[in-house]
Amino acid sequence: MQFSEPTDIILRMFAIVRIGNKQYKVAPTDVILVDKVEGKAGDVLKFTDVLLVGDGKKVEVGAPLVKGMVVTAKIVGQEKGEKIAVRRFKSKVRYRRHTGFRADLTRLEVTSVSSA
Repeated sequence: MQFSEPTDIILRMFAIVRIGNKQYKVAPTDVILVDKVEGKAGDVLKFTDVLLVGDGKKVEVGAPLVKGMVVTAKIVGQEKGEKIAVRRFKSKVRYRRHTGFRADLTRLEVTSVSSA
């Protein structure tokens, strides 16, 4: 039995980018949800904190950043995350507290990963 390399794999450029102190693996046409970034729907953002770039054949790792690489993204919308319930309870003293939290999030559509 012979094994051959798959021919239907599409090689796409990808990058690992730092947005708001978190790291995301992105590729063109990806839609990601990140912590709130200031701007309105339709605004175009450029992120220069690119930590790694790959094109399917070779990978370039930054030290700490890849020089000259830019990830361009468009803001799709601002939204709120899922509600997180916070409950506090102390036994025997009738102490009960209930609060909630919803994070402000931004939905981004990555338009390109390219050199500046």
